[in-house]
Amino acid sequence: MDVFSRYAPLVQDYIYRSGWQNLRGIQVAAGEAIFGTDDNVLLSASTASGKTEAAFFPIITLLSEHPPASVGCLYIAPLKALINDQFLRLNDLLDEAEIPVWHWHGDVSDSHKRKLMKHPSGILQITPESLEAMLIRRHGEIGRLFGDLRFIVIDEIHSFLRGDRGMQVFCLIQRLERLTGVHPRRIGLSATIGEPAAVGRLLSAGTGRKTVIPQAKAPGMRWRLSAEHFYKTPPQAAEADPVDGTPVPPVQADPAEAPDDTAPASADPGYAYIFEHTKGKKCLVFSNSREECEEATSTLRGYCEAQHEPDRFLIHHGNLSVAYRDSAEMAMKDEDTALTTCTTATLELGIDIGKLERAFQLGAPWTVSGFLQRMGRTGRRGDPEEMWFVLREEHAEARAVLPETVPWELLQCISLVQLYLEDRWVEPPREGRLPFSLLYHQTMSTLASLGEMSPAELASRVLTLAPFGNIGSEDYRLLLEHLLETDQIQRTENGGLIVGLAGERVVNNFKFFAVFQENEEYTVRCDSQELGTIVKPPPVGDKIAIAGRVWVVEEIDLQRREVYCYPVKGTIPAYFGDVPGDIHTRILERMHRLISQKEPYPYLRANAAARLAGFRRDAAHIGLADHPLVCLGGSMYCLFPWLGSYAFLALERFLRLKCAKRLKLRGFNAARPFFMQFSMEATEEEFYQVLREEAAKDFSPEELLFPKEVPVFDKYDEYLPEALVRRGFACGVLDVEGMKARIRQMGSVWNGL
Repeated sequence: MDVFSRYAPLVQDYIYRSGWQNLRGIQVAAGEAIFGTDDNVLLSASTASGKTEAAFFPIITLLSEHPPASVGCLYIAPLKALINDQFLRLNDLLDEAEIPVWHWHGDVSDSHKRKLMKHPSGILQITPESLEAMLIRRHGEIGRLFGDLRFIVIDEIHSFLRGDRGMQVFCLIQRLERLTGVHPRRIGLSATIGEPAAVGRLLSAGTGRKTVIPQAKAPGMRWRLSAEHFYKTPPQAAEADPVDGTPVPPVQADPAEAPDDTAPASADPGYAYIFEHTKGKKCLVFSNSREECEEATSTLRGYCEAQHEPDRFLIHHGNLSVAYRDSAEMAMKDEDTALTTCTTATLELGIDIGKLERAFQLGAPWTVSGFLQRMGRTGRRGDPEEMWFVLREEHAEARAVLPETVPWELLQCISLVQLYLEDRWVEPPREGRLPFSLLYHQTMSTLASLGEMSPAELASRVLTLAPFGNIGSEDYRLLLEHLLETDQIQRTENGGLIVGLAGERVVNNFKFFAVFQENEEYTVRCDSQELGTIVKPPPVGDKIAIAGRVWVVEEIDLQRREVYCYPVKGTIPAYFGDVPGDIHTRILERMHRLISQKEPYPYLRANAAARLAGFRRDAAHIGLADHPLVCLGGSMYCLFPWLGSYAFLALERFLRLKCAKRLKLRGFNAARPFFMQFSMEATEEEFYQVLREEAAKDFSPEELLFPKEVPVFDKYDEYLPEALVRRGFACGVLDVEGMKARIRQMGSVWNGL
């Protein structure tokens, strides 16, 4: 198919005006799939490869040729900022095609929403939470809004594949289709997909269509990659422990360039490195937590002040006010700017902030997908993608032993990079879960939107949604009986079910629309300015860190959940609530292989190369590569299972509940997912033997729960019967099979991980 010729003339004219010489591979492949089939389509291509145009040029063509009588395309995105930004570059084309683009989320004005309700048409951009709210609050309008829906586009689909929020999206799409009687094609977009066939199955679940995954020849990958290690105090690794005279390979990014200015002499060496190598450039500094983001911003701003320089550092994360985030995005879009924004995952996705010269990463991300997304923010307009890892740690105490001497973040960083370079591996979707928390949520949402239903009708509407394929009718009956007992739902005189009084308090709260866990947050204000939100506000007179600065608390309004403060100088730690990491077993296994391998990695700078070499020597001395169980002295041991988060958690419980008595384990302590420490009265050989014998027994995953334990893991677990909470955690969270597979390897030669 000549895809360009198939495009509508107005699309062809747009391409000519934009100065394109030819279509990219993904655009040709997408056009052939969308024009040439009636299937769902999954588009996977690198960041800045033109995926948005690849999907929407055919969609715009088809909508302009046969205008729909309602919204014709629903675009679902994970972030409000992505929605606000996504179609700016296509505005002229959409205006010419007379296809309006509507936004719908919490920051959109009521007047804009009323215009859509009056004239439903074109493309509607929405978040999952706003779509949930629409199905509940505007149920009677759904048919008129979407009665002629042709396409559903799910952007950044990889961000929906490993938790309840993604399953919520697929529930909402199915509910929408059933309410309207339409069967729109689904189109998924992402730069980082692991196991595309599995993602394609999820995309098509419940549609009766298959998913086409177009294969386009990707351009050659060009990376500029650098990783440097810093102790927070001298000496640095290369000074104290040079790499046996082996020269450190040159780094493509040339971090040896001489900056115009340096950080203060007393500066933290890792932050000083970032300060010096962002000078005169437009950069992002990624961190893995809002606390670290705040610390980095306030520290770097402090260096500007100490050196009498203008402040060149911005901040962007989810707890900041919309005004703060918008101002950072607008400042970064300026092509002439030389500013640096410290951020979390909020700028990981495709928000357009112009041409970036460099991305820094504090520590190692938890996922290969996150690493690729963050590095992919650079390298636009033909330049190579560029990422500088900055890995910081404290010196271990002089007499410290394993595991304190392991450079975990350095190993994790190298493993993420090598897994993609060697195998093109990216995390696959999480499958096989028992999403009881989401089941409660969708049950209450369905009742709130549709009103009274018989138990059988409710089950037919909810239990048949694709994400609940592993949940049986008996479990659903148990859930409904519990919800009746707790007044979440109630039975009418006719025998039907409606939302109960206790359920109304849940459903009528605006936080109900989201299925991800949230902390109780307080809005922070200085005069009339909203700074953002925090959890657990300190007493009046104490200091807080937010928006890259330090503030003193003047007043706390507990009823309105507001904190009033004024600015002061200095730095203190910030706290926004715990955010657990989810790391895959493949990453831990690759970290294990690093121990025994000898080759250097060309992107490691002098300190990082020296730190890795020194650790490898220490690890070889104690045989860590071949012996996951290490004696720390006497009866104290440390176990390095090299398992991902959920298999590690299963092994931890298995040891404590199934093996502790035979091994006489005491003083158990775990640092998930890296190591476990304990004392025991058994030899290494006996340890492995007991684990293999106990793992070979036939036992239920629920036996890895402590007596009377109710492990609330997901947002709505508190409303479930205890039996479902226990089963959902044991069978849907704990990776028992992954744990058993590792136990079978322990005690044998397992250096091939």
